[in-house]
Amino acid sequence: MGQTTVRITESTRTLLRLLAAAEGRPMQLIIASALEAYRREQFLKAVNEGYAALREDPAEWAGVEEERAVWDRALLDGLPAETIAARPRKGQSRRAGRGRGR
Repeated sequence: MGQTTVRITESTRTLLRLLAAAEGRPMQLIIASALEAYRREQFLKAVNEGYAALREDPAEWAGVEEERAVWDRALLDGLPAETIAARPRKGQSRRAGRGRGR
């Protein structure tokens, strides 16, 4: 992994050191985690802004609602309902993971 230098204030460096020490992780990982959280926050902000813009246009929003209604009907396909937790995991039988008294 390549390295580069980024200038930060002393107070930011102090905070970074405190966080790294508290978590027992290198400062580089603290920065990477913080940036990933910020990237996700910005992504969700953009998604929310997009939906807000859609809601401003009644015709476009009706299209979204219509598409959702189509997907909702997919649940009425006649197949028995199963929860994700009830399905066996890959390489696991249906009995695996259950308590002994059953």
